[in-house]
Amino acid sequence: MSAHGEPKPMIARKGTALKGVAEVPGDKSISHRSLILGAMAVGETKVTGLLEGQDVLDTAAAMRAFGADVVRDDDGTWHIHGVGVGGFAEPEDVLDCGNSGTGVRLIMGAMATSPIAATFTGDASLRSRPMARVTDPLALFGTKSYGRAQGRLPMTLVGAAEPLPITYTTPVPSAQVKSAVLLAGLNAPGQTVVIEAEATRDHSERMLAGFGAEITTEVTPEGRVITLTGQPELNPQTIAVPRDPSSAAFPVCAALITEGSDVLVPNIGLNPTRAGLFETLRDMGADLTYENMREEGGEPAADLRARFSPNMKGIEVPPERAASMIDEYPILSVFAANAEGATVMRGVRELRVKESDRIAAMADGLRAAGVEVEDGPDWWIVHGRGPGGVKGGVTVATHLDHRIAMSFLCAGFASQQGITIDDAGPISTSFPIFEPLMRDLGARLDLVSAR
Repeated sequence: MSAHGEPKPMIARKGTALKGVAEVPGDKSISHRSLILGAMAVGETKVTGLLEGQDVLDTAAAMRAFGADVVRDDDGTWHIHGVGVGGFAEPEDVLDCGNSGTGVRLIMGAMATSPIAATFTGDASLRSRPMARVTDPLALFGTKSYGRAQGRLPMTLVGAAEPLPITYTTPVPSAQVKSAVLLAGLNAPGQTVVIEAEATRDHSERMLAGFGAEITTEVTPEGRVITLTGQPELNPQTIAVPRDPSSAAFPVCAALITEGSDVLVPNIGLNPTRAGLFETLRDMGADLTYENMREEGGEPAADLRARFSPNMKGIEVPPERAASMIDEYPILSVFAANAEGATVMRGVRELRVKESDRIAAMADGLRAAGVEVEDGPDWWIVHGRGPGGVKGGVTVATHLDHRIAMSFLCAGFASQQGITIDDAGPISTSFPIFEPLMRDLGARLDLVSAR
């Protein structure tokens, strides 16, 4: 069942070339952080371009529950009247974070050093995901957590009344863990330090600095050392959210594998900690160009033009690139299935604990569609069948995972017999306009009757 209703089976069929302009929604990572930091600032933060998917709306509801005034104008401008660092009130009810691992983990960090309690839950997918990777470092501040076996939701956090600053080395590359620790450090005295051996997306560091926090990043032999000075007064900001590169990945890859396509995706954030997919596609021979390179709100941006690419070749993706494209491996595997030769993806253990086990979900679906896939604990290999070589003609399980759903629909556009997914409902969590946007480009998408 979908996160918010009955299953919504959908089929994507081979059709005409995809043509036109794909205006994808705002960046999800920046949208979450805009709401949370706005709620922790003193004064009014204004946000335009916010992604209004269910994940972000759930974070907005959580900020209201903590006492911030969060409202949306008819023109799409959001206003967050913050309560200041350490000013969160105790929520009166359980916080439902829906499908969002980013939302719940960042919110846990933001409240972890305030003397309040909050109970978190989510949909079936989120309740199956491990939270110990966040609650373990938060415990070092003095936060207590009470959840289900193996650190799963529902879970109650009791914030530290007298938090201590910490130094924490992240055991795996995770922007969510890093960000949760930094947000908790805002209300701890002294300096909180996060050390990461492998760089992850740095939106939190950029945005904390923008809100006036004292934060530094140093590259050392140990890795990136991020130092935050606690108990600042955050200043409200005016934020224009750039468009989401993770959402752009779907129309981009669909155009690259669909014969005759030419699609422009404007104003995409190209933060170097997020742009690994686009580098990889170009390495594989994709006709993907950057136009109108510029800077938006301190972040690099460009318009992406993607054209059908018949000469794609499989490669070994550099493992050190994984952190900059971890959410894009499902759609990369679809692109790889339409390339010639093997695409090898290593160092991707994190995919096993996303909204679903994304390696297993994509491997199972691609195999059913006629593609040879090998996989292990932290690697997988897709043996490409060349342009138009994916047979299709199958129904695949999406496991309540929006990226699995969109990836297989994009695969269907270039397949011989079309591909059906069991539930398109979760797509609304991150890309609520995916269906009409792809139809406007010429894609053949149709609802099917649930059996």
